[in-house]
Amino acid sequence: MSEPSGWVQRWQHVMPEGARVLDVACGSGRHMAWLAQRGCHCTGIDRSAEALAAARRYGHTVLADIENAPWPLMDNGLPQAFDVVLVSNYLWRALFPVLLQSLVPGGLLLYETFAQGNESVGKPSRPDFLLQQGELLQLCQSLRIVAFEEGYLPNPERFVQRIAAFRPLHGFDAAQAPVRYPLSLK
Repeated sequence: MSEPSGWVQRWQHVMPEGARVLDVACGSGRHMAWLAQRGCHCTGIDRSAEALAAARRYGHTVLADIENAPWPLMDNGLPQAFDVVLVSNYLWRALFPVLLQSLVPGGLLLYETFAQGNESVGKPSRPDFLLQQGELLQLCQSLRIVAFEEGYLPNPERFVQRIAAFRPLHGFDAAQAPVRYPLSLK
């Protein structure tokens, strides 16, 4: 199994102890495995039964085609809420409102996927699967963004955007006292 994303590793320190994590398009569970070892309670969702057979070792799994069927993780008409929603190497823009609703107040969104420019180095190359410049910033404008990166990574060669953002505890209010989100372990 491949290593978890460096972006996920970088932000693990702000996850609450025993965090409930939703890994969207989790594949075989590389992030679930790493987070479960650190005490997180993981739920992975993917459309591949074969991939979920491996991911099942690290937490609860849900087999669903989230692009062509209703969101399967509902509770009393609302999306189930998680401390962390994690998306890596996956983009389905229509799902974004559900992902944001799936965060508890104070919950963390970690999103990292391919961006424009990737078509020059490999797949994916279709615009439908590549974030436009600054698109994650626009999609997360209702959240408190603590980190955003957009650019080129050499190994493997790819163009990405990634964001770490928290759902405000009480609606967005620029005048509210700042919440202390530690940016590093140091």
